[in-house]
Parts: sequence; C-alpha cells; structure tokens
Amino acid sequence: MSITSWMPWRHKQPKGEVDRETENPIALFERDMDQMFDSFFKGFGLAPFGTWESEWATFSPRVDIVDGDKEVKVSVELPGIDEKDIEVSLSRDLLTISGEKRQETEDRGKNYHRMERSYGAFKRNIPLMCDVDESKAEATFKNGVLTVILPKVVEGQSYRTIKVKTQ
Repeated sequence: MSITSWMPWRHKQPKGEVDRETENPIALFERDMDQMFDSFFKGFGLAPFGTWESEWATFSPRVDIVDGDKEVKVSVELPGIDEKDIEVSLSRDLLTISGEKRQETEDRGKNYHRMERSYGAFKRNIPLMCDVDESKAEATFKNGVLTVILPKVVEGQSYRTIKVKTQ
C-alpha cells in the first residue's frame, strides 16, 4: 500500500466523474506556469499582485492635514531629502508638493569597493476644500518634516484688490 492511498485528494475519481485538470494539458501547463512565476517573484519581493503596493508606497511621503478654524496645516515626512530638492506650489484649490531623493553610499575596504545609489521622485497633490490666502502661505522644513501653513480667507475678504482705471 502506497502513502498516496491515505491522502483523500489522491484517490482516483469514481467512474462517470471526469477530472478536467488532468485531462486538459493546457490547464496543467497554465497551473504549473502560475506556480513557477509565483515562486520566482516571491523570493525577490516582486509578487505581481501581492505586495507591490508596499513597495511603491516608499515613493509617496506620508502627509498629515489638519483643518483648523483659521488655517490649514499640512505636514509631510521627508527624511533624507535636502531642502533644495523640495518644491511647494499652490494654485487655487490645489497644494502640490514634489521633490527628488538622491542617496549615495560608498564603502571601501582592502579587498572591496561597494557603492550604492538610490534615486526616487515623488509628487503629492492635496486638494483644498476651503479658500486660502495664497499671499500669506508659509512653508518650513525642519528635521526632515515639511510644514506648510495656509491661512484661511475670512469671509468677506477678497484675495486681491483690483484697481479701477478711468478713461
């Protein structure tokens, strides 16, 4: 008696039932290819549909938004990025924060020379749900955290004054 006879899924199908998977060589080939690709990508952290979101999340910095009574405060975590590599722009109801991270590491030893480079650009568009005074907006960068303060427009206050010309 072989060990496979103890496994209920290894029992032969009763007559009249057909196991389509073992009869169809295309289905067998497709299953084997799926298993091969799944096992290949699993070892490199490149699973096609499993964890790719977590890999791409490293290119998108974390953002905290606080909508207060008088201002909107946006904090963005940008560790390892220089101030000169950050761009902040404000247009009407959209705050855009973009930049590029460049990192190089070099290690030299007696019998080796190792150099690693990593680059990555990011861009976050943050829609604003209220009117803000663009002229009073401020951005500060300290300890890897970018903080943008956007004062809200007080009702009845206009963005700018338009001078009337006479002809």
